[in-house]
Amino acid sequence: MTLPKIGFVGVGRMGFNMAQRLHDCNYPIAAVYDLNKEVAADLAEKTGAKSCDKLQDVTRLSEIIFTVVTDDSAMKHIYHNEGDNLLISAEGRTFINCATLSPSVHIELEEACHEADAQSLEACMASSIPQARQGTLYLMIGGSQVVFTAVKSLLDSLSQSLSYVGPAGTASQVKALVNMVMNINTAALAEGLGLGDALGLDLKMLCEVFSQTGANSRVLETDSADMLDRDHDCYFSAEHAAKDSGIALALATDAGIPLPLAQATFDQYEKLKALGLGQLDKSAVAELTFKGRAGLPEN
Repeated sequence: MTLPKIGFVGVGRMGFNMAQRLHDCNYPIAAVYDLNKEVAADLAEKTGAKSCDKLQDVTRLSEIIFTVVTDDSAMKHIYHNEGDNLLISAEGRTFINCATLSPSVHIELEEACHEADAQSLEACMASSIPQARQGTLYLMIGGSQVVFTAVKSLLDSLSQSLSYVGPAGTASQVKALVNMVMNINTAALAEGLGLGDALGLDLKMLCEVFSQTGANSRVLETDSADMLDRDHDCYFSAEHAAKDSGIALALATDAGIPLPLAQATFDQYEKLKALGLGQLDKSAVAELTFKGRAGLPEN
């Protein structure tokens, strides 16, 4: 069976590793594009792809194009930029959009793809860099079930588990809620450890007690050691945490639902950004809760 030619737009931490994973699975990586030309060239060398200077060239060379960009503005640019965009001569192409965006943007993109005689899916990711490289992502899929069925074997190569959750926009709603709850849990853990530290408690003991009680969470497993060691190498940035909590708050406003915990968490991550720490991992929220760190004086 001939496998489809794959293109990638946005080859940062996630896109780079997803492309390498598909290359390992014998999918031909035909074209890559990123504003960081050095990173794109590096990936092209590793996979045999062409590093493209134009978005339309990715579309021309590929049959299925993954987009892994940062936000609504970046996504609108790659699809609608005048003179060069992914929808130029896009007939028959399938676009799989992996960024966490406002749900309305995914709906608009699906409509724009249909007008260009192309098709699209949203494939929101609830995993991080190691899972992208290993092909063990958890994916939430939104869009046409027919399109999903057509590309499911490709998505299976990237994921350990995946769920079709509904029409376009639905997956980004679910992802926003996933990240909203994750961010609240992260901020809550930072406060618990920060208070424990201020009380002079043994924090390793405290983490062990948390793990055996109602204070346990997935975040305790992934972030507690980083908070204690102040090791905030980025897997999921504070900047992205702020963005995703903001998406959830906008959905809540539209639905007429107050979310005081989500608002407080959003404010914490916005404070990290204001301190110039937005590029650190979300675990850096602990810098705001421990005495003697960025957010609080020693006394």
